[in-house]
Amino acid sequence: MKLGFICLNLPGHLNPMTALARHLQHRDHDVVFLYSSGAAGLPFVPGPETDHVNENRPDLSKMQGEDALKFGVGAVLAQTETILKSLPGVVQANGIDALVIDTVQFYAELGAMHLGIPYIHVSNALHMDFTGYTPVCFYDWPHQTTPSALARNRDGVTKFAKILQNANAGIRAYAKSARLKIDWETPHSTLSPLASITQTPSAFDFESADWPSQFHHTGPFHDANGREKVDFPWERLTGEPLIYASMGTILNGRLDIFRTIVAALAKHKDLQLVLSIGDQLDPEQIGPVPDNAIIVKRAPQLELLKQTSVCITHAGLNTVLESLAQGVPQVAIPVTFDQPGVAARIAHNKTGVVTSLDKLTADHLSTLLDEVLTNSIYRDNAHRFQKTIAKTYGLSDAVDLVEESLGVAPTAAKV
Repeated sequence: MKLGFICLNLPGHLNPMTALARHLQHRDHDVVFLYSSGAAGLPFVPGPETDHVNENRPDLSKMQGEDALKFGVGAVLAQTETILKSLPGVVQANGIDALVIDTVQFYAELGAMHLGIPYIHVSNALHMDFTGYTPVCFYDWPHQTTPSALARNRDGVTKFAKILQNANAGIRAYAKSARLKIDWETPHSTLSPLASITQTPSAFDFESADWPSQFHHTGPFHDANGREKVDFPWERLTGEPLIYASMGTILNGRLDIFRTIVAALAKHKDLQLVLSIGDQLDPEQIGPVPDNAIIVKRAPQLELLKQTSVCITHAGLNTVLESLAQGVPQVAIPVTFDQPGVAARIAHNKTGVVTSLDKLTADHLSTLLDEVLTNSIYRDNAHRFQKTIAKTYGLSDAVDLVEESLGVAPTAAKV
């Protein structure tokens, strides 16, 4: 079977999705990434369309909260609109039998529905619960089951549905021309009827009895393969307890945040900081840094986490799951998108502490860092998740689900 992957052209989405694709490839399935500028060595078909998400990243990188969410959703839906225009020709030209779609590429599944081919959803970011039983991931609300909390959750779903509706006029026009009847007020109305797979382990998620029958938790989708080699000054590591900090690859244009992280670590002479700032800023812009800080644009995150004592993070799902896989507790500073929901789960599971951009100062961050370093509960819980992740193999489970959902007989992996 030949599987076409549609995924946001961003590392936080491509890294887990290409890991899944590689494991499907190992079982003798053909895979190809559509509308991609690269897929970690896997086959890909570049799209002629504008990459709306990456073109808007410089502006998006400096935003936060609901403003960033609305702006980001608009860019994603603009990308989906251009995808839908050419998808039939791309599918036919590449002999694709089924699509595997990043859940955040909202409404790309309309193309599969129009073509009459099967599709599966994969949540590389935190999955979205539109049932109202747990908070939708764009909000940092704790999981509660009181009537008022459930009403709050439903209001959150309605609010996000309106954000989608305000930006999807072109997609609605496409659905009308394709004679697809869509319930635009229900964000999950086009969810794959076959399978919706999340890379979030069930142990890390809020408990819920209301997940759709086709929804499945699996496990982290990272295998260390396919990632571009990153040069790093390993010789500068001193052996002191290491603090690794990153604000991800999208919302990394805020110079004030990076300066605050550096100032907080300047108060801890017995620690060493590695700060990865991404591609929107230059390390020299941060200004003078203490001797215990290494500032780089890109870092070999998986390797560094093996030596890390605490990870300061934007609460991006991949960074948090990679930290937990190494037993590393977190200090979370969520900015927008699914990050508030990931941070809420960090707080719920006590694998770290959470703060907000509004409260972020060097003194406050230094205090939080002290709390995570000295209170063993956070490291103990992170170690507990490390053991849980090590006992399962989420990628294998996800591949099984893809094959089962598409009616493909399981095949043995290549030796």
